[in-house]
Amino acid sequence: MSELLPPRNGNDSGLPPDSPGTVVTVGTFDGVHRGHRDVLAHMVDCARTMTLDSVLVTFDPHPLEVVNPEAAPLLLTVGAEKLEIVVESGLDYMAIVPFTPNLQRYTAVQFVDEILRRRFFARHVVIGHDHGFGRGREGDVDVMRALGRERGIGVEVVDAVAVSDGRVVSSTLIRRAVALGDLAQAAAALGRLYSVSGRVRRGDARGRSLGYPTLNIVSPSPRKLLPPEGVYAVRAQTPAGSFGGMMNLGPRPTFGDIARSLEVHLFDADVELYDAYVRVEFVRRLRDTRAFAGPSELVAQLARDADQARRALTEVG
Repeated sequence: MSELLPPRNGNDSGLPPDSPGTVVTVGTFDGVHRGHRDVLAHMVDCARTMTLDSVLVTFDPHPLEVVNPEAAPLLLTVGAEKLEIVVESGLDYMAIVPFTPNLQRYTAVQFVDEILRRRFFARHVVIGHDHGFGRGREGDVDVMRALGRERGIGVEVVDAVAVSDGRVVSSTLIRRAVALGDLAQAAAALGRLYSVSGRVRRGDARGRSLGYPTLNIVSPSPRKLLPPEGVYAVRAQTPAGSFGGMMNLGPRPTFGDIARSLEVHLFDADVELYDAYVRVEFVRRLRDTRAFAGPSELVAQLARDADQARRALTEVG
């Protein structure tokens, strides 16, 4: 059972006092893409073999928000989204360490000694091929191996994962694909459909009056990266089950509403989901959001959208 470890004061990791030691991996793990999942799988396997606890040490906020806020990227996973994916790896613990200006100043040696060894009892470390840590990312794979030898910590480096065209999977690659609306490329690198999660709030019931009732999803953190505005075929994971559907991401110009909204119409579903937490997976972009002459013209377009969305959902299985 995976457990989210809350930040604690001092050197308390939140690990059980009788922990035999840990196999640790460290990083932002934004998106928890195929490369990240490979690292997590290696860590979990290693921990089971060594009869140790497996721990992912990650950070909040994203380090660049502290180091260089102007360069900080929008995120692929915000809030509980990262935990939702990480839990599937079977690791024992995920620890969220506040990334502060003080932590930013830690040298590579300090980070290994103070964070990995003293706080998280690391006996073995699993890292990705491009891992960087410590002040100015001065620590790399070679530094970690050298420090491991000096301190009796095992170090395993996991090779890169590439997509079909040979490009190495990275959060940066996926952010670029999502921002451009290239959902297929994003899914190939993530190993799953890109998604947004949130609670269902009450709306104005306009969709119901048009014959297309919708779930109105609370807008995510402004730090969340969303694909371009438009109408999408989607799959929604809800407490009542998984449903295909279509979503309007953006304004509702036909009714003069310029605010960005996330409205999801579920196919073949008659369920009550107010205040439920749902995950909406982007399957395919269908069209731009645009204004129609009136409700009847909009309804006719929604019927065409629904046909396209159902076909798209059938094609992805």
